[in-house]
Amino acid sequence: MVFPMTATSKPTKALILLAFATFLISINLRFIFSSLSVVLNEIMTQTGLSTHHASLLTTLPVLCLGVFAIPAPALARRIGLERALFVALFLITSGTLLRGSHWWLLLFFGTITAGAGIALCNVLLPGFIKRDFGPWAPAMIGLFTMGLCSGAAAAAAFTQPLRNSLGGSWQLALMSWAIPGLIAMGAWLPYAIRQHRPTKMSGTRPQRLWHDALAWQVTLFMGLQSNLAYIVLGWLAPMLRQRGLDAETAGYILGLSIIAQMFATLIIPSWAARLSRQSSLAIGISVISYAAFFACLYLPLSTLWLWGILLGLGQGGAIALALQLIVMRTADVDTTAELSGMAQGVGYTVAASGPLIVGLLKDWTGSFYSATYLIIVIGLIQATCGYKAGRNKLVQART
Repeated sequence: MVFPMTATSKPTKALILLAFATFLISINLRFIFSSLSVVLNEIMTQTGLSTHHASLLTTLPVLCLGVFAIPAPALARRIGLERALFVALFLITSGTLLRGSHWWLLLFFGTITAGAGIALCNVLLPGFIKRDFGPWAPAMIGLFTMGLCSGAAAAAAFTQPLRNSLGGSWQLALMSWAIPGLIAMGAWLPYAIRQHRPTKMSGTRPQRLWHDALAWQVTLFMGLQSNLAYIVLGWLAPMLRQRGLDAETAGYILGLSIIAQMFATLIIPSWAARLSRQSSLAIGISVISYAAFFACLYLPLSTLWLWGILLGLGQGGAIALALQLIVMRTADVDTTAELSGMAQGVGYTVAASGPLIVGLLKDWTGSFYSATYLIIVIGLIQATCGYKAGRNKLVQART
């Protein structure tokens, strides 16, 4: 299913259909993160979950992204990229359905199942895009990351209205997010059936990528920008409420920030692809993200809408650039999959620690401001790794 083309050719109808099917996958990769928090109070009340278990439930999906990212390339080599992605979609959809259970064990099991499927997609899609979209890969990375943001924004905005329209049932509201997964499975099924390379992606199997300094720089840039992203997703609204905003306004600012991410994801990959080095771009995006975040914490409340938009632009640019660097720093599809697995396996494990540490610091000190110094250190390391990852070099995978 590789579509050969020149740099100046127009995308074929087949390629456009493939891009649409890929976009449908990307939409499903953030529903479980932003839908749960909206109805978490109801879940705790009806299932008897303690605060400790509820915190674990919100952290568990991010941990799954790290744990299940590592074996993703091996699965693709064994059954092929297209079929591996279909398996991932099945896991996401079935796990989302299980999250509608009133039994807390199934709620946790469904979260793990969906998280495993999302981890597989996160790792395999950059390599798939590199292989099948050729010169259109930067635009497709932008479309892919826009799908991530739009899915997160939709689940945050519509889970509560869904619950209201379904008789107040949080179970049915969470299960409703399996419908886009079923649609994506239907769109992807023909590609899984017609796959011509069931065992390998290209015929080589790179090893010892973990010993390459550039691979670690890409990995840390991915992980640290994700760290801030999940701190914002989990704690920005409570931080704003601590400053005196009401819950509704704080939620609107967070939602606006997520929406702003979509605009950056469409611009940054193509911009990065035109540059000989992406170092300055990585530093600039990091500065915008962290400056806007601290502005939300310290500058006048009347300016929060502006800083929320800038925060979204910075974060959207950061995830788009991180995914683009995975593609640009590798020479072939197999190495792309290996680097993607490493960057996201380690990266999302790192990302899971951020919201947890911020929450612990809040409990110990009674204020979110105690996390300021930690976040400054994270930002400095992210900018440094981004500068080094942006150099025009390739990772040296050893076979």
